[in-house]
Amino acid sequence: MAPNQENSYNNEGFVEDEQGGKGRAGGAETAPPGNAPFDFDDLLPHVGEFGLYQIALFFLMVPYAFFVAWVYFTQIFITLVPENYWCNVPELLDLPLDERLALAIPKGKDGFEKCLMYDVNFTEILKNGVKSANESWKIASCRNGWEYDYSVVPYASISTEQNWVCENSALPSTAQSIFFCGAILGGLVFGWTADRFGRIPALVGTNLAGLIGGVATAFCNSFWMFCVCRFFVGMAFDNCFTMMYILVLEYVGPKWRTLVANLSIAVFFTLAACVLPWIAYGLADWRMVCYATSAPLALAILTPFFVPESARWLVSQGKTEEAIKILKRIEKVNKMDVTEKVYDQFRSSCAKALKEEDADRTYTVIDLFKSPRLRKTTFILVTLWMAISLVFDGHVRNVETLGLDVFLTFTVATFTEFPADVFLIFVLDRWGRRWLAAGSMIVSGIFSLLATAVPLGIPSASLAIAGRFAINISYNIGLQYAAEILPTVVRAQGVALIHIMGYVASIIAPFVVYLAKMSTSLPLLILGVLGILGGMLALFLPETLDHELPQTLQDGENFGLGQKIWDVPCVKKKEVETNNEGFYRASSFRASTRASFRGQIRSSLLNRTSNAESADDSKKI
Repeated sequence: MAPNQENSYNNEGFVEDEQGGKGRAGGAETAPPGNAPFDFDDLLPHVGEFGLYQIALFFLMVPYAFFVAWVYFTQIFITLVPENYWCNVPELLDLPLDERLALAIPKGKDGFEKCLMYDVNFTEILKNGVKSANESWKIASCRNGWEYDYSVVPYASISTEQNWVCENSALPSTAQSIFFCGAILGGLVFGWTADRFGRIPALVGTNLAGLIGGVATAFCNSFWMFCVCRFFVGMAFDNCFTMMYILVLEYVGPKWRTLVANLSIAVFFTLAACVLPWIAYGLADWRMVCYATSAPLALAILTPFFVPESARWLVSQGKTEEAIKILKRIEKVNKMDVTEKVYDQFRSSCAKALKEEDADRTYTVIDLFKSPRLRKTTFILVTLWMAISLVFDGHVRNVETLGLDVFLTFTVATFTEFPADVFLIFVLDRWGRRWLAAGSMIVSGIFSLLATAVPLGIPSASLAIAGRFAINISYNIGLQYAAEILPTVVRAQGVALIHIMGYVASIIAPFVVYLAKMSTSLPLLILGVLGILGGMLALFLPETLDHELPQTLQDGENFGLGQKIWDVPCVKKKEVETNNEGFYRASSFRASTRASFRGQIRSSLLNRTSNAESADDSKKI
């Protein structure tokens, strides 16, 4: 908010008027003069930035965080294939396992072959009393299916029921790629729904898509049926949580958003993901796993009864009075007292903002590619996010190839999300984005490469999990960084483009992990190289910490001029400019975007709120 010229900022960040009265910058204590902009973030301190209402909303995020974790990870556990399996030979089923293997299955360098058997008349062999195979016997592919060792993975999955092994072993990876194709369509469909009909209808719709697709998965008896169902489940990813995530952050004051955003991921999402393997292990039935992880999404139909519509969206649609009703409800729950004069000023400012927003709608994402520096920055951001997405998803799915119990390994690897999020709470706004993003990616790449140089098992898994921890940090920085670099007038569209390209990269990730069928080192080798290259690429982006963010396309073109690649905010002398409005505004906006752009923004989901920040920096997202 631009203060009246007669006001000044004191050392505590408060506005002092001519009579010496105090009010927090942005209108926490007193409303600004009637001709000054007074938007949602200015009104929020009056009704309460983090009171009982916001705490209740915070805990309402729990089911949605569970939903997105289960939508994302469930396929891993319903398509598990045991490490050991062999050709089924019906004639030998009466023999003990060791005798069947010795007689029917050739040996390779890694033990008994999984896809080959001896091509002889076993009935005749048994009559002759032969107990072990002759290596000169003819070899053929499996003819009668496979038998699986369920001692580690204690249940049959759809992959083992359908025999998606050997020549069909790529089918689960293909289905996972189709899942991400569904995510792209879901982002577009539900992003449009969110803009056209509101965040609550989009939140309900996306969860119902996941419910239908997830429950229907349990009835699949063919690969193509499975793909169709996974496509519908993919449409729920990850809007089934993102809509709620953004809704809650919109009602939380800027200084609380970093904490709320990271804790919701660190605690709720991590807990859900860590519990999932043991749900699968305990149920020991892939169909029951589908029911258990999909049926709870039906709770989303209760959303309108507990979760308020986005007040920002309502304002963007000219429904200011409905937004004020919600704000008055927050005021009451938080036991605040707001005068009608404050709401009147909010009404007036919203009307003015709508007119300014209309002027900004002429810009499109194509404008990002019309000037040389902005075009280069956009290409780097797209490439960087694709690398982050591919490496992250690759590490998620590579747990099956690390040579340890997949249930325990997945839990330990997923738990790294918690320290990664907590770490960022303390350092992101001190160390900056560029070197933290670059360093975490490079460290992830180094650990991934080291994992290929040590024996399979605990040594390799430990290093791979360390790489997963580092890429978690990069992922959490990712799209926030893009949101801070791209100009306001095309910010939401640019972020949406980058996000969708990340899904394109994720489509490739299952096939990178599939390369473990050839060599267990190949996936980690690729993830390691991509991590290091992506990290080096991040160094060519400008730092955004404590810089006013670009508003116009020209601002975007000039952003970062004069910065040196070795500039690191945490080692530079900090200059406290308590009388500088721009410093306050940049810090406030940074706190907002830190919370709102965790790589989960769809289509034009925040298009209206992004454009509400005018070119003269008089408004906040």
